[in-house]
Amino acid sequence: MAYIPPHKRHSKDSERPTPTPESFVPIFKRNVHLRAPKPNVDRSGKIVYSNHAISRWFAVGLDDGNSDSSAACLEPVSVESMERKTGEKPVILVKSNVDKENNEVKGSPWSSVAENVLPDLLSSFQIARAEVESQDLKEVKPTLVARFGKILFHGSPSMNLESVRKDCVTETTLRNLKRSFYTSLPTSYVGNIMAEVVPEIGVDFAEVKDIYHVKLSDSTRLDSTISCKCTVKDDKNLQLYKVELNQVRDMVVDISCPDMDLDLRLMLCHKRILTSLTDDEIQNIRNLIDSAVLDPDVKGGLRWPLGKASTGDRYSVVGVWHTMATTYQGSSMRLKVRYADRFDFRTAYGESSKEVVLKLKGMVSGLLEQEAETNVISDMLKDTLRLIWQHFLCCEPFLS
Repeated sequence: MAYIPPHKRHSKDSERPTPTPESFVPIFKRNVHLRAPKPNVDRSGKIVYSNHAISRWFAVGLDDGNSDSSAACLEPVSVESMERKTGEKPVILVKSNVDKENNEVKGSPWSSVAENVLPDLLSSFQIARAEVESQDLKEVKPTLVARFGKILFHGSPSMNLESVRKDCVTETTLRNLKRSFYTSLPTSYVGNIMAEVVPEIGVDFAEVKDIYHVKLSDSTRLDSTISCKCTVKDDKNLQLYKVELNQVRDMVVDISCPDMDLDLRLMLCHKRILTSLTDDEIQNIRNLIDSAVLDPDVKGGLRWPLGKASTGDRYSVVGVWHTMATTYQGSSMRLKVRYADRFDFRTAYGESSKEVVLKLKGMVSGLLEQEAETNVISDMLKDTLRLIWQHFLCCEPFLS
């Protein structure tokens, strides 16, 4: 069957109303270089990486020695959550004001990005599938998502932000800085995605979900967090409907796009199935959920009476998310527009954000095919990135 670009495919549910405001390791035609294993990057329980995870960053149009690199600079921005953690303002990569006056997408940046990302995607996907197969998780498929926001750079013991800002900005210097991906987006951007982009990319309204995610630490699983998904019943009590472990990240590629308004993260991950819980374990978790008090005046929307946020020495509440997500479904992608209100019990800090996540189902299906040709996967990736460049990376300034 001929390959059809994602943005030209049509959903079977196209007549549904739209609201107004991923067996076998794929066989490739060439050998893929597999990276050497490394230990989990983060064992805090919040983020878990596989032992072979690939995590890297690069910038579009910012090559060392490139004559255009002098047009890029670092600007400090005010992000309360980051300043609270690091004690200083992070910086973002931008083009000079002169360049912004003639801001155009030159050539096909998505083609060079696809060529850059493809080897990592293929090798990471092979390893993720092998890991899933070794654990006999037949119902689990890797997930590939695109997220949109701004890459924040932070100082490090060996690299001072102020000194970097005064020097020529190159990829080499930026790689020595710590970084994070900020996903909170302006209301106007989210509104434009729902009103203008949704009709253009061939996705249709699927559902709206109002969910509370209660995050639990487990003394027997020090590198994991248990996520309890709950809904509200009778307008006053939580009803637990799913218990799972946090995802494992297999690949994270952060891409700075100084010619655009937003940056891009491509992330490959897979779920871990929580082994069968005993009746006592289930009851202890339910006791914690039943003790929660709905409170719209607190971050995360839930609070616990004194002494009720833990059960014995096993489980403790470490965080809570209240999310309201609108999902749009297409044949090759799933778009989620989400409002999230979060509170972290360990840092006693909460924040709210508006986020847009694009789940690339068509890419995963292509990667799962046993006879998948590398050039076919490459074309799919280029088409997907072109759609992203054309519809998801433009935004009004929102960090200052």
